[in-house]
Amino acid sequence: MERRSFIKSTAAISAFSIIKPGLVFGSRVNSAVRVGVIGCGNRGTAVISSMSANTNTNIVAIADLFEDKLTTAENNFNKLNAAKGFAPLKKTSIYKGSKAYMRLLENKEVDAVQISSPAYSHVGFLEAAVAAGKHVYCEKPVATDVDGIRRVIEAGEQINGKQSVVIGFQIRHASAYVEMVNRVQRGDIGDLLTVQLYYFSSGAPLIDVKNVSNDEFRIRNHYYFRALSGDTLLDQGIHMLDVCNWTLKGHPINAIGRGNSKGKLPIGDAYSNFQVIYEYPNDVNVSIHTTKVGPTFGDVCCKFLGTKGSAEAHYSGGVFIIGDNKWDSGIAKSETELTPQQRASGVFSSSLHDADANKEIAFIQSIETGNYLNETRSGAESTMTALLGREAAITKREMTWEEVYFSNEKLDPKLNLAQFD
Repeated sequence: MERRSFIKSTAAISAFSIIKPGLVFGSRVNSAVRVGVIGCGNRGTAVISSMSANTNTNIVAIADLFEDKLTTAENNFNKLNAAKGFAPLKKTSIYKGSKAYMRLLENKEVDAVQISSPAYSHVGFLEAAVAAGKHVYCEKPVATDVDGIRRVIEAGEQINGKQSVVIGFQIRHASAYVEMVNRVQRGDIGDLLTVQLYYFSSGAPLIDVKNVSNDEFRIRNHYYFRALSGDTLLDQGIHMLDVCNWTLKGHPINAIGRGNSKGKLPIGDAYSNFQVIYEYPNDVNVSIHTTKVGPTFGDVCCKFLGTKGSAEAHYSGGVFIIGDNKWDSGIAKSETELTPQQRASGVFSSSLHDADANKEIAFIQSIETGNYLNETRSGAESTMTALLGREAAITKREMTWEEVYFSNEKLDPKLNLAQFD
């Protein structure tokens, strides 16, 4: 069954698969939100492990292209379920191959899905999950091209308040960032002048698999290929761009940028670095510098400069405001600042210490209460912001939001997925 036919057929029964608030009572097992995981690699395992630890969720189905990913996931996820008194995964609810996600979405035991596959597949899986009436937690970016971004927005418009669809921008749920953004928005640093963003990441390790097709090699090393990952700016720099859009309550007007592959292994076409300057409304200029290369992970930061001070947030370097309205989140600015007493009392060195848990709790609670969330628009706009910067850097010319958004750009990963069935 092809994806679009699958979407049409599942839409007809979607009303019956959405969990209804007030209809699930009794034991914890019976009231748990039943989750299916599409994409069982490192990121998928990390997210569902945290979700299982922090919410009343039961992992009931998994899907992936590759047998080894499913075998490892089955073992890990059964341990997560056992720790909560839930049954192990049924063998009939473990799906492999290119149609695995369809089989999982047909499973009536699945209330919600976690999409944590490579970025090229996000939009197709999200569309199908929405049509099937499942609640969705989808990793970022929502797509790798403009065509995908527009499709995600259209899918979001189909929800009509009947499902939760959230995108994996967990920083919006980090307590320190939330407080900083609130203070900036209420004017604590005065009129905003400019914003500096950076995300300095180590390079992705090369997975050297033997005796596999070129397609499998590319999928397992998707960060090296633009059509599969979206490139560095969409993969990682997008987190800081999302914080910027959130804080400024909007998206950029245009962008100009540069980038190249210097220092990267001679594999694929993804860049090792980007430098982009965006123009936002109200004469606010934003710069981002992002890298994914080398052996060490550097700093990640957003800095907002205003007429009365500046607000600054690091992954591990504190979250604070200096100027007329000083404020500090209490996040340690370095590991050396933490005394044993501070560690014992719960002082954190990471500003993201509660981000994942808060995000996952918000998602599951929205399903339990019926106060559904729809983050498709904001997720699409943050993806589009990164994509605008990517295209400006690749073409080496200034590009506007409208020019890129209405370009109908579509990247073809040129994969023969049937070989994995």
